Amino acid sequence: MTNPSAGNDSELEWYKSSYSTSDGPECVEVAFTHEATHVRDSKNKQGPQLAFGPREWATFVSYAADR
Repeated sequence: MTNPSAGNDSELEWYKSSYSTSDGPECVEVAFTHEATHVRDSKNKQGPQLAFGPREWATFVSYAADR
């Protein structure tokens, strides 16, 4: 689900992907709550965010791990 207000930044603790580099175009951050995993572009922190439910996030992680 896409949600531009998927969480207040002051309420979420964001983690940068270990695959992201400070000078590259692929910079992803995630934040976890009990209800969802939030994803955003670390270079556009005020921009849109994605929010995935637990089942959807597990499916995505499983898919990405196989690639």
